[in-house]
Amino acid sequence: MSGRAQLMWDQAVADYDFGPDHPMDPVRLKLTRKLVDAFGLDRELEVVAAKPAGESTLRLIHREDYIDAVKAASADPARADGRYGLGTVDDPAFAGMHEVSALIAGQSVAAAESVWRGDTEHAVNFAGGLHHAMPGSASGFCVYNDAALAIARLLELGAERVAYVDVDVHHGDGVQAAFWEDPRVLTISLHEHPRTLFPQTGWPEETGAAAGEGAAVNVALPAGTGDAGWLRAFHAVVPELLAEFRPQVLVTQHGADTHFEDPLAHLAVSLDAQRAVQVACHELAHAYAGGKWVALGGGGYAVVEVVPRSWTHLVGIAAGRPVAPETVIPEEWRQNVFALTRQWGPQRMTDGRWPVNWAPWESGYDPADRLDQAVLATRRAVFPLRGLLA
Repeated sequence: MSGRAQLMWDQAVADYDFGPDHPMDPVRLKLTRKLVDAFGLDRELEVVAAKPAGESTLRLIHREDYIDAVKAASADPARADGRYGLGTVDDPAFAGMHEVSALIAGQSVAAAESVWRGDTEHAVNFAGGLHHAMPGSASGFCVYNDAALAIARLLELGAERVAYVDVDVHHGDGVQAAFWEDPRVLTISLHEHPRTLFPQTGWPEETGAAAGEGAAVNVALPAGTGDAGWLRAFHAVVPELLAEFRPQVLVTQHGADTHFEDPLAHLAVSLDAQRAVQVACHELAHAYAGGKWVALGGGGYAVVEVVPRSWTHLVGIAAGRPVAPETVIPEEWRQNVFALTRQWGPQRMTDGRWPVNWAPWESGYDPADRLDQAVLATRRAVFPLRGLLA
């Protein structure tokens, strides 16, 4: 193995830009990259700029007619075909859209290839995690589904068991849909309840179909869930399922939009709890997947206060040099923030909630508690299908 971790990065990924009024501001990627550099994490890992995903790779998940539609809209945004989810409020067409979407996908696919081959133990693509894109349409700010493409490439290379854990506030619907009938892929999504948030899917009863029944897992969290409930739900579901499934590779998606400052959702999770889940995913990769870990970004629309800190923690954990929560943020980065956004960035790598306390499921549950009801609904829907006690 040539290195402990790789960071997938090409500065051109920041060209994934839906326009000045769109919540997915690419400044979040630029600021994350600068914060990683400010902490010297580059010295702890290999920075790799992979090639864009080619058409044969994109077709592992996406239909040819959809790829053609993305190319057409990319060449002439005025020609965007709304039947493919292009040119919409969520997914406005922009020049070069195909090229940069394929570039982001290429980083995730290359990360998966590198981890599978053993060239590195962990690989991070925080520009990725675009989990809503469907085989034949764009959706929810996502054009090509890099997470699903990375998993499909692992299967093509011979993987027989890949686990995908998605902790974005929105349901990982596109990845679930891609492997709905495939028992080789275990998809686990923890997200805000579909009653209150896009894409209105991810009910606990969604468990897969045909040979893949029991391979889709959804934890639908009540709006307002905070740190203790979020971590309780994660640990009540994810470790036991991974222990049973024994994946050969763990792919995780770390949308930062669970945060209490995020403007597009209604959970109340802190940066410190996000870091705790990142640490847990790293530990679970070593416990059950031989250390093979592909970590992706995702949503996150508090683009100055939250996203850069959350994903820098992720990079540090993958690199084997985690950033302590109480660490003061380098002044040079805060100057960069002001230069790019005319805002002052946060001063520390914490929201002041470390260590985060939570009660394990084994300590007993309260049948009147909405969070415990959500966890129990998931366990009852899926665990028996996998031979586990609910």
